[in-house]
Amino acid sequence: MAPPAQSQRSASPSQPSGKSEVSDLKSQLRQLAGSRAPGVDDSKRDLFKKVISYMTIGIDVSALFGEMVMCSAASDIVLKKMCYLYVGNYAKVNPDLALLTINFLQKDCQDQDPMIRGLALRSLCSLRVANLVEYLVGPLGSGLKDSNSYVRMVAVIGVLKLYHISASTCIDADFPAILKNLMLTDSDTQVVANCLSALQEIWSAEASNSEEASREREGLLSKPMVYHLLNKIREFNEWAQCLVLELVAKYVPSDNNDIFDIMNLLEDRLQHANGAVVLATIKVFLHLTLSMTDVHQQVYERIKAPLLTLVSSGSPEQSYAVLSHLHLLVMRAPFIFSSDYKHFYCQYNEPSYVKKLKLEMLTAVANESNTYEIVTELCEYAANVDIPIARESIRAVGKIALQQYDVNAIVDRLLQFLEMEKDYVTAEALVLVKDLLRKYPQWSHDCIAVVGNISSKNVQEPKAKAALIWMLGEYSQDMQDAPYILEGLIESWDEEHSAEVRLHLLTAVMKCFFKRPPETQKALGTALAAGLADFHQDVHDRALFYYRLLQHNVSVAERVVNPPKQAVSVFADTQSSEIKDRIFDEFNSLSVVYQKPSYMFTDKEHRGPFEFSEELGNLSIAGESADNVVSAQRVEANDKDLLLSTSEKEEAKISTGNGSAYSAPMYDASSVLVTASQTLTEPAISNPILPGQATQAILAIDDLLGLGIPAAPAPPPPPPQLKLHTRAVLDPATFQQKWRQLPVALSQEYSLSPQGIAALTAPQALLRHMQGHSIQCIASGGQSPNFKFFFFAQKAEEPSNYLVECIINSSLAKAQMKIKVDDQSTSQAFSDIFQSALSKFGVS
Repeated sequence: MAPPAQSQRSASPSQPSGKSEVSDLKSQLRQLAGSRAPGVDDSKRDLFKKVISYMTIGIDVSALFGEMVMCSAASDIVLKKMCYLYVGNYAKVNPDLALLTINFLQKDCQDQDPMIRGLALRSLCSLRVANLVEYLVGPLGSGLKDSNSYVRMVAVIGVLKLYHISASTCIDADFPAILKNLMLTDSDTQVVANCLSALQEIWSAEASNSEEASREREGLLSKPMVYHLLNKIREFNEWAQCLVLELVAKYVPSDNNDIFDIMNLLEDRLQHANGAVVLATIKVFLHLTLSMTDVHQQVYERIKAPLLTLVSSGSPEQSYAVLSHLHLLVMRAPFIFSSDYKHFYCQYNEPSYVKKLKLEMLTAVANESNTYEIVTELCEYAANVDIPIARESIRAVGKIALQQYDVNAIVDRLLQFLEMEKDYVTAEALVLVKDLLRKYPQWSHDCIAVVGNISSKNVQEPKAKAALIWMLGEYSQDMQDAPYILEGLIESWDEEHSAEVRLHLLTAVMKCFFKRPPETQKALGTALAAGLADFHQDVHDRALFYYRLLQHNVSVAERVVNPPKQAVSVFADTQSSEIKDRIFDEFNSLSVVYQKPSYMFTDKEHRGPFEFSEELGNLSIAGESADNVVSAQRVEANDKDLLLSTSEKEEAKISTGNGSAYSAPMYDASSVLVTASQTLTEPAISNPILPGQATQAILAIDDLLGLGIPAAPAPPPPPPQLKLHTRAVLDPATFQQKWRQLPVALSQEYSLSPQGIAALTAPQALLRHMQGHSIQCIASGGQSPNFKFFFFAQKAEEPSNYLVECIINSSLAKAQMKIKVDDQSTSQAFSDIFQSALSKFGVS
């Protein structure tokens, strides 16, 4: 019967199908446990490897626990390591087995071999079973006093593990004080670095509950401690150096001499081979000299060479990380890097993400002296086989042109792009020519001469087609075939899938009608008819708006749609200066690589609409009274009245007098006045809104526009006992330093009232309101719907500061608050004051 049983097993030898393999291993391990025959250690290793492989693929081998422990009694360190791996894996899911390992591991913690002592102590602390913490205190105390540095290093990290398992046990054993003494006296730099890392984590977590821990944490940033670590920094490894430098970046120097002393101590770190050390050093230099403008500029000059060296050496991934930081500095001080523009030229073997970043930097450093060379280089990239890079290079040329550097030559280059027989080149060039004409209308004659030769059938990309249509409408008086090209585009309306193109087409044919009425009247009627029948709401609304505008008064319509335009002087930046400053504050972190502040990729609200859509769908209005709630039927009725019924009335009017087709009104003032008077006599809204229904109307319109009905604001908290200083004063530098040093005490979200959101149209009103509650604003920024404010307040009885970052989203009626305080015990009381003041905004 043996062969058939064997045939039923899994075909794969590494996937045992029953318990027989585990039983075989158990018997073999038991035979080898007490054996001292030659070569027995090699046999044990083979069996241990098999056990570990089974464990790795998910087979339960916990039944071998006793045999594994017995077999590891030998002094073979390889067996010890595999046994510790096995023990650590099953101890997490089976505390009973963990209890059996305590004696075995405690015995190994007293082994003569320091490597075994360290491994045993690490495994003991990695069990992470709350019921066994009492067994960790003795071995950890011995390990911290061990003569071998490896054991001490493991013991320090073991203390941190113990703190996360049972903080009270760690504090009661006075381990933080032992770590502090070890950090100041130990001769091994890795032990010192581990002590620093562990103490920072422990004291930061304890600071909210213990004044002593808060003082100890501040003591890490004291001058003696910082200089003690800086004097030993050359002895640390790269990881430890970065840890020390991160600590120094938070240090507040006493005077300028203190700043120069620190910079002199760290001067040679800029030549370090490790990029992380160089970036951490640069962060220290930049943050120390923020208040010293001249020295800060000299720092940029000093750090330029090390950064450029790092970019040219190492892997593409490292180059990209360094380039991201260099890009941030270039955006802040482009004139300093303008002479080094050749370092940002793209190499043929570089990845696309590196090339793209270099193109942005070339755009930033362009000025009068180097524009010709940079544009010449960028034009070479336009023929690149990598199409995304070719597109980016053309955009870069356009951005430089918009910066008013050597416009004549750049416009000629862009017009040459239009003549290239490549669709993507033509598309990008059209978009840029449109922007150039908005800023430099004087170039319209030369540009239109070339654009007029481009067939609209050859332009397929929506943005490029929209740009071409914009030029056809804006300069239709200079382009002989403009009305007929627009007419052809209108005839293929149903084949156009982009709403952006259809919107531009409506506007362009309106502009063309005012400049060349006889040739465009029929096309305008067709466009309005197609627009009113369009399934896209924006297109439908614009067509309806244009038709009513023409019906009211053609002259007024011309002033609205085709007013005299001024040249655009400045195009809006994609990133606000506030966000750039926030990224700079987070130098040497992922924020620089992602080019966005950390809260944008760590906070749930900013991760993306799909992750946040569930919360938007659950907005509640249960707290509102029945009078303030807009029923779904009423909103639907308003929707039909505003959109559907009106368009049906207009269609009925036109169909009776002009068949099924729309036709634009004749350019005759008398007929327009008659039509307008007839229209004005009709009631615009069948059910006028009474003053008492204003709130309902606002909410109905918000819902109609897709903004959602805001959630009912939480009831204001009861008046707290904390008293604030009525005339608190805090300078920006101190605020910035404290904001970096203090941990977040509270992070909360609060719903605002509709009245508060309405009053937020003028952000200054909120600043005055909060000032009336003894809360001062030190900085504010943003634009609708996102506003950001930094507030501060001070305790009346003692010099204790409260710092607040408040981000308000007016479309969601939500306020996100991060509060940092000197006195953690009063954080909740201050939060109540802040929320109480915020709840009264716009109401009182």
